[in-house]
Amino acid sequence: MTEGAGFVAGDLPDELTAAEAGMWQAFRNGSVYDLSCGDAAVDDPHGGHPWGPERTVRARIVAWLLLDGPPALAGRVSALKLTGVRITGTLDLSGGTVRPYVELRGCRFDDEVLLPETRFTTLRMVDCAVPRLEAARLHTEGDLHLPRCRFQNGVRLTDAHIGTDLMLNETVVYRDRSGRSISGDGVTVGQDLQAEMLQSHGELRLRGAKVGVSLSLRGALLDNPYSRYALNAPQLTVERTLYLTPAGVGSPLLSGTTPARGTRIQRFECRGGIRLDDGRFGDAVDFERARFTLADDQEVSLRRVHASELRFLGDRPQRGKVVLSGGRIVSLVDRAASWPGPGNLHMSGFVYENLVPRGPFPLTGRLDWVAAATAEYAPEPYERLAAVLRAAGEDEDAREVLLAKQRRRRETLPLAAKFWGYVQDWTVAYGYRPGRAAVWMAVLWAAGTLAFAHAAHPPVNHDGHPYWSPALFTLDLLLPVIDLGQVNQWQLRGAWQWLAAAMILLGWILATTVAAGATRLLRRG
Repeated sequence: MTEGAGFVAGDLPDELTAAEAGMWQAFRNGSVYDLSCGDAAVDDPHGGHPWGPERTVRARIVAWLLLDGPPALAGRVSALKLTGVRITGTLDLSGGTVRPYVELRGCRFDDEVLLPETRFTTLRMVDCAVPRLEAARLHTEGDLHLPRCRFQNGVRLTDAHIGTDLMLNETVVYRDRSGRSISGDGVTVGQDLQAEMLQSHGELRLRGAKVGVSLSLRGALLDNPYSRYALNAPQLTVERTLYLTPAGVGSPLLSGTTPARGTRIQRFECRGGIRLDDGRFGDAVDFERARFTLADDQEVSLRRVHASELRFLGDRPQRGKVVLSGGRIVSLVDRAASWPGPGNLHMSGFVYENLVPRGPFPLTGRLDWVAAATAEYAPEPYERLAAVLRAAGEDEDAREVLLAKQRRRRETLPLAAKFWGYVQDWTVAYGYRPGRAAVWMAVLWAAGTLAFAHAAHPPVNHDGHPYWSPALFTLDLLLPVIDLGQVNQWQLRGAWQWLAAAMILLGWILATTVAAGATRLLRRG
């Protein structure tokens, strides 16, 4: 057999086995070559039943067909469509150009498949057993479909270019020697990357990947107890939405939608950290009902993420951290029960414009949320929350948030400043409840009027003095700037002098706290 030689219609190369001869003819005819026996247990490519020579072809014959195969029969288009075939040896198409359509279903590979820098129109491998797929810098004009396949030693798609869709639905991938299940750094997908109900045992790595429409990990299980991250995808770009949400069990393979109510679902579950730092998402990052199992040193990291919407609606992680530092989100859709507790949430520099809570999320809960994110006092999270509430017309809630900020700040101050802070809080709530000043003023005025009504008050000038009025005298003491012409006209002795001094001091305290609050209000305006 001379590979690459020309063919005459009807010729078959020498030394082909019967199975290979049938595959050869089916290739020229563009028809499906099915060697399955009809017994589901025997035909399972992932099972233990042996497949004999009657359904075995050599990988080099497959490569010959794909790279330099015979011409199609008249009126036909050549294509390799195999079902239930065992392929022995390493299928090596490195650097080649494969023009025929390729679809392999329920096939079993004895050795790895090598496709680095190979060019395809479309490649579909469905429900195949493959030791390893090596496809760095692979290029397809159309789809790369790998649904329900099992890869025992990982998949490498580094810098691959997929013209339309990359499908990994229900695929099972185990880690390679580097600990990675799927290496997809720099991969570009023209349309959707669907990996629904994917089982990844190792690190799923998508550093710098670009997806033209949406990336769906609905119902996926990402399990990596060996290193820090189960999903390591910094600088990921998704033009629309990243789905880390439930999938409907038994739904069509190309679902692409949220399961309807009543459908049995499989949640997205991540056993290990998630890293989406510096990601760009045109529509949303969706964590609806996601479940995280983290170690103490692992994170759900969304540092400097940009997205129109973040839907943080999963189960609360019992351990590990959630990090939103530097992120910029237009709408934050969340649930009170989804956020971790104090010390495990970080939001330094996190910017959001709208809050859309799902279920009850009272202001006290929001304040606990901010407190959980600030193990040490930081004004920024409080000011961001107040700004968002004010923009939504919740001015009273915004004032409560800023008051909580001042109270949190007070705990960091020296003793004297802390005492002054308590005074401002008790009197006018740092100026955020100015009505308190009027109440205190009225109480002091009434008490002073009653007290000074019994005080001896000889006039300073016996020839000319105003009429004695305990009410005006008390008011003159309490108002530190306004002179009502009473205080300097009467002489008080003993305890009454001390009471007058106390009234003056209290008046200054009230005036100072009101002025401080007014300044804060003007600055916010």
